[in-house]
Amino acid sequence: MTKIYDPEFTPTDEELEAFKDFVAITRQLRRDCPWDRVQTHDSVKQLLIEETYEAVEAIDDQDWDELSKELGDVFLHVIFHSTIAEGDGRFTLKQVIDQEMDKLIRRHPHVFGDTAVDGVEQVKTNWEEIKKKEGKRWTLQGVPRDMPALLRAYRMQEKAAGVGFDFPDAEETWGKVEEELAEFKEQMHLDTNSEEKEKELGDLLFAIVNYARFFDLEPENALRRTNSKFESRFKHVESRLKEQGKSWNDVDLQEMDKYWDEAKELEAIK
Repeated sequence: MTKIYDPEFTPTDEELEAFKDFVAITRQLRRDCPWDRVQTHDSVKQLLIEETYEAVEAIDDQDWDELSKELGDVFLHVIFHSTIAEGDGRFTLKQVIDQEMDKLIRRHPHVFGDTAVDGVEQVKTNWEEIKKKEGKRWTLQGVPRDMPALLRAYRMQEKAAGVGFDFPDAEETWGKVEEELAEFKEQMHLDTNSEEKEKELGDLLFAIVNYARFFDLEPENALRRTNSKFESRFKHVESRLKEQGKSWNDVDLQEMDKYWDEAKELEAIK
């Protein structure tokens, strides 16, 4: 069969042998290990999510040795789920690979076909058009419900914008943020239940995500970085207290803030 890709990207014999060994080991574990043998798609699905998050954390930390290990764990889960499916007669590993290859080729006509593009935006537009032709019934189809909420909001807004359902510019988008902020503040002063307040908070967060999208800012990445920054500074405060043999009950907020400011100064030096 004629290969569609450039020969220079063909895997080496060593890579192909490693892949075969990896698949064989995973299949043997499924047969011979009591734990592996009883697992189902449902029982290990959360582990796939956890391993993916660990890979993302390694990227955030720029820990490339750790990323290499975590990608191996993610790869294991891809092979393991395929092995489970093969045993149940649902689909095979070859089907998984073939389907993904077909999709990659089909959605990249500017690489594997004659389509010309003039930049990233046109690639994205063509991608969405191709997906529609693949039989997607709804524009928002393909945005998983179990995605982190901020990331899911961003992806849904991207898809809606792709069909023209969008604010005309960033200024009007910011106007929506201010509108939702005012409604949230008003709701917080009303004698209503927490569900009503949560609805307004959700509207505000959704509007902020939409504004960030106009500047290609990923809110999930932004909040994850802020979480990491908070964790690092909080650990510094806790370490300083331990150095002095103090507990949280022994200090007031002013002293805690002093150590918090120390942590910020240390970050600036790095």
